[in-house]
Amino acid sequence: MYTALKELPKLVVPSGLLGRVNLVNASIEKATRESGRHESPRLVAVSKKQPVEKIRFAYRECGLRHFGENYAQELRDKAWDLQFGDYGDVRWHFIGHLQSNKIRTLLSISGLWIIESVDSVKLASILNRYWGLEEREGMLNVMVQVNTSYEEGKSGCCPEESLDISQHIVENCGNLKLTGLMAIGKFGHDYSTGPNPDFLALSKCRDIVQKLLRRPLELSMGMSDDYLQAIRAGSNSVRVGTAIFGPRGQ
Repeated sequence: MYTALKELPKLVVPSGLLGRVNLVNASIEKATRESGRHESPRLVAVSKKQPVEKIRFAYRECGLRHFGENYAQELRDKAWDLQFGDYGDVRWHFIGHLQSNKIRTLLSISGLWIIESVDSVKLASILNRYWGLEEREGMLNVMVQVNTSYEEGKSGCCPEESLDISQHIVENCGNLKLTGLMAIGKFGHDYSTGPNPDFLALSKCRDIVQKLLRRPLELSMGMSDDYLQAIRAGSNSVRVGTAIFGPRGQ
């Protein structure tokens, strides 16, 4: 349960946001209990294309701390805005495709907590090098993104490459800390036919990688349409956008 935070004067209350956050939190707790798990997964509020005022409200009035963004420039702009206020423990998750010309922009952001979309040995090596040049305290958390559905145009390595990339990070990237694997499930799965095969595939990849590397790893899977099913499949971190903030642009 989150501690109520002091209300700010002139704070504009986004319509329905608090109720949606409460509903999502309650749904997560229920799915966690029904799955026989003792610890609820992390809730990452995906704020892509949402105004920074909604992030401020979600932080102050809803107790949210983890926020996900898909674009480095947008993340930098929002992080800059939140510097002017008591938002020091915001934890930014970068969850989009990372272009090489945006790496320095991303790594310069205060509060960057994790990059969940590492999908190649090359990208891992570049991040490792530049994080060292930033002279920031501690290692940079990363996850390997896996394209479990083999969809063209979707970011992520194929499942067969997940072990090699993970092993490269652990053995050759001293500035990076591998914390888990991430996937975006194929949209529109009919759950009446059984569990989402993408969640099963990512779980299988994680089991193989953590066994061979001898370290516990998380699963980041599940979004607004399927986060409850992802929790039942073992997700440790769910990325929820529309179910919290409402449709983009509203």
